[in-house]
Amino acid sequence: MKNYDEVVGIDVSKKMIDAYCYHGQVHKEFVNDLIGYKSLLKWVSKETQSSKVFYCFENTDYYSLKLALYLHGQGVVYVEESPLKIKRSSCIVKEKTDKLDSSIIARFAWLYREELSPSTVKSMSHLELGRLLALRDQLVRNNAGLKGTLKELKVLLSSPTTDFGCISLKRSIDYLSKQVKGIESRIKEIISGDDSMNKNHELLTSLKGVGLVVACQLIYHTGNFTRFDSWRAFSSYCGTAPFEHRSGTSIHRRKQCHYLGDRKMKSLLSMASVSAIQHDIELRLYYQRKLAEGKDKMLAINNVRNTLIARAFAVVKRGTPYVVLQQHAA
Repeated sequence: MKNYDEVVGIDVSKKMIDAYCYHGQVHKEFVNDLIGYKSLLKWVSKETQSSKVFYCFENTDYYSLKLALYLHGQGVVYVEESPLKIKRSSCIVKEKTDKLDSSIIARFAWLYREELSPSTVKSMSHLELGRLLALRDQLVRNNAGLKGTLKELKVLLSSPTTDFGCISLKRSIDYLSKQVKGIESRIKEIISGDDSMNKNHELLTSLKGVGLVVACQLIYHTGNFTRFDSWRAFSSYCGTAPFEHRSGTSIHRRKQCHYLGDRKMKSLLSMASVSAIQHDIELRLYYQRKLAEGKDKMLAINNVRNTLIARAFAVVKRGTPYVVLQQHAA
């Protein structure tokens, strides 16, 4: 992005977008819809006089998705960056307005332009996969809450089979369970409809502990294994990679995982690790060996998590299913 002459920082909200030209130091507000996007490009073209311009805005999920789709369709270069990264790169800011936020985004994009790379829109199947996985997770959590409420009512009531509240809860639980199954069926259709995702899904499910949900989440978060260069980079993204913490001679802590990371992905990998320890003899022996060395239980599970991530990237890179060597040993 170092060959560009101007950058436009955009603060995206639900109904409005605020644009700020870094060098021109001009600001204008637009509606967050198709008409607003067209007006934005016309305004930027007028203010910058056709100089080489790229756009930068925060990834705010559904709010910024419409803007990204429009810019991608128009062939406009843009960068969609993490809000946390932009916030931590800014100076101490005591005021907060949409205009100020857009100027901070523009400043960030210009100062770090040599490190930034143009963003691209994910395929429609990839976007739908992400929405369905999020919806499934929400329905599963709601269903778990209803099951807990039903369990408590059964303990308190003498005749739960005739209580209207229990009957309603059972119906709701059954309905949500059917919805979850329907979503899973649609997820399978999306995976099978894409040759690359389908192949990677089959490779990932060859690993012990990795089922439909974990495999699909790995495919989604890694951009079908195109977003990260190595498994270590993805481990850092999930928050399972240990980092050093030392300074001078007085501060010297043991390596530990950073609190910043994708907690949902980390939680799924934890459950996959527990399942893998039970069903994979190699990982079970590895886990027991770490415990015998005196390591904490959660630290040993984190080692298994990283092993699963490494195996996932390995089978995709190699293009062949994982084979448990221990079962073939003499």
